[in-house]
Amino acid sequence: MNHPKEKNDAAKKAISTDRTRTNLLRVPEQNAIAYLVQHIPNWMTSNLLSAIGFFGSMLVLIAFILGRHVHLCYLLLGVLGYAVSWFGDSLDGRIAYYRNKPRKWYGFALDITIDWLGIVLMGLGYIIYAEGSWKIFGFAFVVLYGWEMLTALIRYKITNRYAIDSGLFSPTETRLVISLFFVLEVLMPGIFHYFAAGITLVLLALNILDLRNLLNAGNQKDKEEHIQKN
Repeated sequence: MNHPKEKNDAAKKAISTDRTRTNLLRVPEQNAIAYLVQHIPNWMTSNLLSAIGFFGSMLVLIAFILGRHVHLCYLLLGVLGYAVSWFGDSLDGRIAYYRNKPRKWYGFALDITIDWLGIVLMGLGYIIYAEGSWKIFGFAFVVLYGWEMLTALIRYKITNRYAIDSGLFSPTETRLVISLFFVLEVLMPGIFHYFAAGITLVLLALNILDLRNLLNAGNQKDKEEHIQKN
């Protein structure tokens, strides 16, 4: 019988992909994923996990709508939505690698599509929840997150390395921070708007920094290809 630590180490190795991770919570997140892939029932497929992740994004949308039109406490449903979103989004591809049934490009295309639709739903939810000029930050968040996704895809094309993190932050840290402000909004109504403005400015700064690094990487590859050509 394999020792639990050996099984966990084997699971970590099995779920490793070509993604470079730099986020703050990468170690505990990796440990959690390695544990979960060993205990997910066989009937729960990668496609089902992707659907579960998308359902989590729908819960966030519903939380905003109910929080606006029914009662503020319904915003707490968004915390559950982000937990469900993390579960499905983090495990759909990893479970395929763990079961030795990876579909790299199929999974890549599906993952990007669902991530984008999820961001649109979350931004739409905030636009419905917010009043007046605060709504602009919901639109700006969707645009800037989409920009970050495009940067990641272009970086993959240039460097052949797919990274979903911006420094110490990844979708996981983003979900946790937004969940915290769902709770704070229930306790201190109105604070979420200032958070939305703040995270929009942070995303803008990160996108500009990532764009600079991306252009440098592209310039370096141009030089290498020019040398090879000549």
